[in-house]
Amino acid sequence: MLSVSKEVPWYLDDGTGRVYVVGARAAAGLILTVASEVFEESGRTLVRGTLDYLQGLKMLGVKRTERVLPTGTSLTVVGEAIKDDVGTIRIQRPHKGPFYVSPKSIDQLILNLGKWAKLYRLASMGFATFGVFLLAKRAIQHFLERKRRHELQKRVFNAAAQRQARESEGGNGTSDTEPNSKKDQLVLDICVICLEQEYNAVFVPCGHMCCCMACSSHLTNCPLCRRRIDQAVRTFRH
Repeated sequence: MLSVSKEVPWYLDDGTGRVYVVGARAAAGLILTVASEVFEESGRTLVRGTLDYLQGLKMLGVKRTERVLPTGTSLTVVGEAIKDDVGTIRIQRPHKGPFYVSPKSIDQLILNLGKWAKLYRLASMGFATFGVFLLAKRAIQHFLERKRRHELQKRVFNAAAQRQARESEGGNGTSDTEPNSKKDQLVLDICVICLEQEYNAVFVPCGHMCCCMACSSHLTNCPLCRRRIDQAVRTFRH
């Protein structure tokens, strides 16, 4: 439906002079009274019918609505005031800023704007609080992740140091210490994450083996070299 509107020139008069208001249809707060509504059926012609058929449209008619501002209505207009060469003063929509044509007084408009300003202030405080919460949550998660990685690396380094020490001692050990060596070797083969199961997972592509399959399923990076894990392959030892 095509809508076309026109505005006739009108002015404000306080008894001392006239001020014309331009473009009041785009102003906020303007309330007009419906004076009349008329529906006029469109005349059907061969050319018009052919065009409507080709466009897939059917024009039923034209509805005319007349809205008026009763004479003597008290209005408050807030906008940009200009004066032409003839001396006529006009109020129009400013390039930057609000444009109000309202039956409310200037004090009521200020009070209404104050309510909106308070609402916007509360909304901004709410969004700011939510933003701080998201940042704090992210920071806490990052701190816990770094702490977990630090503890994991510490356990891995300790296990690697113990393994190297046991291997060096195993070459110089005697037969009477063989049971203890087997026990120590079993301790060194424990998963560095859960410290319960033997490590039996090889990480691809780095090739490191320090975790069990259950723990490796929760990892995305190798605990030793921090390379991304594409696949964890289960191994069997005899």
